[in-house]
Amino acid sequence: MFRYDFDEKLSFRKAVYYEFDPITLPRVFQDGTGGLGKYAPERGCIELYDSEGFVAHYLAIDQTFIDTVLPLILTGETRSFNQWREFLYWKVRNSGSQSEKAVCLGKMDTLMLDLLAQRKNMPLHRFLGATKDWAKAYKGGGSILLDDAELVDDMQRYVSEGYTTVKFKVGSDEMERDLRRIDKVRTALGPEIEIAVDANQKWDVETAAKFAELTEPYQLAWLEEPIHANDMNGIRRLKEYGFKVPLAFGESMRISYEFEMYAEKGVDVLQPSVGRMTRIDDLIAIRDLARDKGLRFMSGGRVYLCALFGTLLDDNELIEFHEPISQPVSEYALNIPTERNGRFYLPSDMPGNPQRLNLEKLEKDRLLKSKRYFYANQ
Repeated sequence: MFRYDFDEKLSFRKAVYYEFDPITLPRVFQDGTGGLGKYAPERGCIELYDSEGFVAHYLAIDQTFIDTVLPLILTGETRSFNQWREFLYWKVRNSGSQSEKAVCLGKMDTLMLDLLAQRKNMPLHRFLGATKDWAKAYKGGGSILLDDAELVDDMQRYVSEGYTTVKFKVGSDEMERDLRRIDKVRTALGPEIEIAVDANQKWDVETAAKFAELTEPYQLAWLEEPIHANDMNGIRRLKEYGFKVPLAFGESMRISYEFEMYAEKGVDVLQPSVGRMTRIDDLIAIRDLARDKGLRFMSGGRVYLCALFGTLLDDNELIEFHEPISQPVSEYALNIPTERNGRFYLPSDMPGNPQRLNLEKLEKDRLLKSKRYFYANQ
């Protein structure tokens, strides 16, 4: 299985943590379970300085990372990339691979890769082996709170912007409403556009199976997480019903081993989420697993981060652009990928990860709460 393996030594001398108030969404967003709300999830970002003077950036860091990782790395010690990973893994192992502490390790991976790419004077995606500077995307949104006409308008707009795959939320209290909305979107978009729907783990197996069967005439590209993401035998039972709608799972999982179980249980579309993995190279391992098993691969998460790794994907392996949540945060970011015709183009002339939070705009809008410094032990 593919793993990153870098021998360069790293020592960290300082970190700066910026905490900010929630960024308000233009409109309250809700899935079928009532999840999310009126704010974007991001609450902080970090700058991490190494001993050679390079600075790595990560746009979505919270207090868990500050409490878990910084005391372990700001020690003045020097280790290789892989040695740091090994060291940190054993420190958080007992918290479990699904824990927020474990997710911090994937973020630390990305910060270290940013530093290594800067040392080579290479954009991060090129340092990781990309041969192109863009990633192909599908566009998601479709809050359960939208009325039918608003939903159709959004999906039509997505297609007019160059997207050939779109996604929206299902899981209404009345299944008939979900089916009506699928019918209207399919009628509006025609047969050539891929339509996917996301239930956010809303149903039990029997309800999900009924829904999947009723949606067969609409040729959905996939039905995402219709039941609990950890219910592996439930997924097997779903597949035994014999419906034709592809099943997608993965955004709730944090490590590649679960994706191997998904493949064994019959999942058709594997969907790891960038920024939520315990090892960032698991994204590549899962991509390779999907290719080996003849499954589809999609990568979720914030599109400005996801695009970095989306450059390593083929045209049928898409990243997600969840506009209602990602766009408001992007307005507070600098050097982010540029959206054009269903693709996201990265800067090709900036070493490392060029993305920065626009601290000046955050402060101007009175969102910046605090700036905290952390120094390595001497």
